[in-house]
Parts: sequence; C-alpha cells; structure tokens
Amino acid sequence: MALRTLDSLGSLAGKRVIVRADLNVPLKDAVITDDGRVRATLPTLNALINQGARLVVCSHLGRPDGAPDPRYSLEPVAQRLSELLGKPVAFARDTVGESAREAVAALEDGDVALIENLRFDPGETAKDEASRRAFAEELATLGDVLVSDGFGVVHRKQASVYELAEILPSAAGFLIQREVEVTARLTESPERPYTVVLGGSKVSDKLGVIEHLLPRVDKLLVGGGMMFTFLRAEGHAVGKSLLEEDQLDTVRGYIARAEERGVELVLPVDAIVAASFSADADHVVADADALEDTPFGAAGLGLDIGPRTAELFADAIRGSRTVFWNGPMGVFELPAFARGTKAVAQALTEVDGLSVVGGGDSAAAVRQLGFRDDQFGHISTGGGASLEFLEGKKLPGLEVLGWQ
Repeated sequence: MALRTLDSLGSLAGKRVIVRADLNVPLKDAVITDDGRVRATLPTLNALINQGARLVVCSHLGRPDGAPDPRYSLEPVAQRLSELLGKPVAFARDTVGESAREAVAALEDGDVALIENLRFDPGETAKDEASRRAFAEELATLGDVLVSDGFGVVHRKQASVYELAEILPSAAGFLIQREVEVTARLTESPERPYTVVLGGSKVSDKLGVIEHLLPRVDKLLVGGGMMFTFLRAEGHAVGKSLLEEDQLDTVRGYIARAEERGVELVLPVDAIVAASFSADADHVVADADALEDTPFGAAGLGLDIGPRTAELFADAIRGSRTVFWNGPMGVFELPAFARGTKAVAQALTEVDGLSVVGGGDSAAAVRQLGFRDDQFGHISTGGGASLEFLEGKKLPGLEVLGWQ
C-alpha cells in the first residue's frame, strides 16, 4: 500500500486538523538554538492554513518523564512558530485539559494553536498499549482528522504517532512524504556512484545501516569516533581514542565483506590527535598507522579526521551522484576539531546529484558551521528514524499511514 497523503483527506476547510509535528528543538535558557525542525513543518502548516483548516499542532520536546516540567515547555516554540507563520499561534498550557480545549474551541478557519508537550502525559510514551490508547482517545477529541508530519518519531509506537492515527482519519504531511521519497531513493534506486559517509561516536549505533547498505553502495567512508574501531580492527594502535573492543570482530567482518562485494571502503589515512578533550587542547596531525607516535604517546585522543583524509573524503563525495551522510567526522562543537566535518559538508554541497544529510548531529553540524539547508538536496529531520528506515526496519508511524 502507498502512503496516504493530504489529498486522501479531501477538503479540510473548517475542520479541526491535529498536526503531529516534530518540534523537538534544542533549547538553551528557553531560547531555541536551531529552529530547523520548526521551519521544516511550514509547508504542511501553510497548506492547511490556506485550505481554511483549524490547526491543532502537537509535539514532544525532550524527555520530561511523563510529568510537566517547565524546562521542556513548548512555549518558546509557539513564539517562534508564530514568527515564521506571520500570524498568532495560541498556546495551550496543557495537552488535553481545560487550556487545550479552550484554545481549540476558540479556533476559526485558518487559525493555529499549539498544545503543550505531549510527553507531559505518561500515556504518550507508555509501554502499555491500553494506556497509550486512552491518551490517544483524549487527543482525538481535539480534532476531526490527523496529519502526521513528525518524521523524527515515526520509528516509535507512541500514542500521538500510532494509536491516534488509527482512531482518526489520518494521512502524512509534506515533510513525511518527502522523507519517505528520499529515503526510498537511497535504498531502492540510487543513481551511481553511490557513496555513504558514516561518522559519529560508535560503530554499534550504525551496525544495522552498514549491514543493510553494504550490498547497495559503491563507496563507504568511515570517520568520526567510530573510525578508531575500524583502524584498530586493521591492527593500528589508537591511544585513548574512542574504541569499542566488543565490535572488532564485527568490523573485521564488514571489511572482508566490502572487499568481497567490490565496495570501496575508505578509512582515514590521518587524524587530529589531542592531549585532552577540550577546546584549547594541544593537538597534532598524525598518520592513521602512527596515532601513538605523537608527543602525547598512548595517551593521545583522536578528535577529528586529518587534512589528507578530509581531502580524500571530499574527492569521493564530489565524484558521486548519490551521497548519504550520517554522523560528524569529529568533535565539531569545538572549532579546532570541526574541519573534517566542514570539509565533508562542503563537498556535499558540490554533489551533482542527490546529497542527503541524515539528521541528528549531522544536521546540527551543518547549521552550526554556517551552511544553509538549501545547499543540500535534503536534510532529514529524523536521525534515528532515518537510520532505521535505511536498515530496512518497519516503522510503526509509517505503517499506520499505509506504507508497506
């Protein structure tokens, strides 16, 4: 079955439309530091507003453990959403209580309300299906239909993602539709050469992706903290760099299978090695086979790919027609160790084809490093969801919308 889209819901003029968005933005002192996920909801919201729908937007933020917590209030998001939409957004201070009911009752055609953090109610993330269902039934009283547009949570069976979509007539918004189309292209019909770039801290976070994509890609580039497990698997000493000893045999298997399948596995040839994990730590460039031959010896800590690796990776990326990237190349939050990630991001902007930034830390990195969203073919809003989709897993939040 195909994914149900907005067209399947017919005219929404005058109807109360619950929009399950993913507005889980980073906050610092109640100020949004990256509004990418808020902006990603705008095409769907504007389309519904233009139809004359009455919008009831809902989302989670953080992990408040099923109880109200002012640190995780969506009020700053309501303010930012109002600015981006260019119109008032009413804010309800609860999810299904009096404030929410009053805010929804006051809506007129084209109006927007945002209800408080869904995870303030324990029913949203309850493991017990009956508890989730009960909360979804309460949410359903606020709307006539559901538009699901929070791709970052479709891999979770949660009340607003799964049970609510069973109770109300439901369809995917433009964001989920685009995410599904792009991810399907990455797994079913990629233009070649097809390169996947993986980084981030741990190999164990990417096992499923490597397993599923190895038969499908032409090149696999490995950076970030996970590169040291690959280098150690090849016999190189890695000092105090991040290492998953229990994954060495698995990684050796991947190296062997890549060679058998003719997949070009590109590992770092050098790295930035530091004396400690800090912004002002002394650091040097070291060859990948000599990471302990630095002034720091066996205490050295690899925190970024080196300049030759950055150039090697960039050349491979620019020569590809399809590129998927998930995970930074180093500790990009610290300027001294951000160059590798920036080089990869820059190369993705120069791809003659489809370039996809796989959400999570990768999306945060490109924005922090000064890149614009429109410089890439697609920036995913769902790190975990993107990876699970690429692993070939069934995602409950998509299945309930008809996707098979």
